[in-house]
Amino acid sequence: MDRGVTNPVRILVVDDDPGDVLMIEEALADSEIAKVIDVVGDGQEAMEFLRREGRHVDARRPDVILLDLNMPRMDGRQVLGEVKRDDDLRTIPVVVLTTSNADTDIVGSYSLQANAYVTKPIDLDDFNDVVRRIDEFFGRVVVLPKRS
Repeated sequence: MDRGVTNPVRILVVDDDPGDVLMIEEALADSEIAKVIDVVGDGQEAMEFLRREGRHVDARRPDVILLDLNMPRMDGRQVLGEVKRDDDLRTIPVVVLTTSNADTDIVGSYSLQANAYVTKPIDLDDFNDVVRRIDEFFGRVVVLPKRS
């Protein structure tokens, strides 16, 4: 179910690590799935983007969010909680993509209604493979809610 060029998948990457963001962008760029990638560097900016506030008044609603947990100002747990409590945002799938493999983070993320929890691999090839699988799943396999 490829969305084609006319209706690309919109992905919001929320991560404060420029190296991880670059690796995510490169892994996503390697796929044939049409997509638009927006990047914000922390949770507070993510909420401004999602609510179209401040410098993000023209932001487009993402189809899926890739969310790191450990960030300054507002961490991923707080973002996840706010997104899933917001009637306008809760239907956006959120994939927690983080270095933490702590049970408390995994259980906590699912308790906050994360749609998936993925630990960032340390190996570059493994990292690229994981991101490509997320891209394939949300770009071709699942049916995403229509954007509002």
